Parts: sequence; structure tokens; C-alpha cells
Amino acid sequence: METTKPESWNTPSQPRQENKKVLAGIMGIVFGYLGIHKFILGYTQEGIIQIVISIVTCGAGSIIGFIEGIIYLTKSDEDFYQTYQVGKKGWF
Repeated sequence: METTKPESWNTPSQPRQENKKVLAGIMGIVFGYLGIHKFILGYTQEGIIQIVISIVTCGAGSIIGFIEGIIYLTKSDEDFYQTYQVGKKGWF
């Protein structure tokens, strides 16, 4: 009886982790006033707060989403994953 060995080219060396850095960063820059980047990361409460801030400030609060989008894109993939997806840091 022969056992089959997994093919090395088809076996991931590390478990695949879902990193939403680029998507959340671009959505933060483009649609920061809607808090879409928060919803993408699973922060429903913070997303709703972002929408309310934008409505109350007549859009001036959208600078928060813009800044967060830039912060997301400038972090390394691993740092972003650990901070915002594992550590669940909601703001900045």
C-alpha cells in the first residue's frame, strides 16, 4: 500500500491569512465619510459612528476616514493584520 505525499508546490508554507489592507485603505481614502473601511474590517459600531460624524459635521468628519486610509496603506501587511484584524483596534 502506497501513501501519497502532498505536492510541495501546492502546499502552503504558512496558513493563509486574509489581509484586507489594500481594500480598507482605498475605501478609507475614497469613501471615508461613509465608514465603509470600518465595515470591511468588521467594525460595525465604528462605521455607524463615522457616518454620524460625517452627517453632523456636514462632511468635515470625513477627514478621519481619509487619514485612516493613508495609515492603513503605509503599514506593513503583517503590522496591519496584527493591529486591525487580530488586535481589533477600532480607531487610528
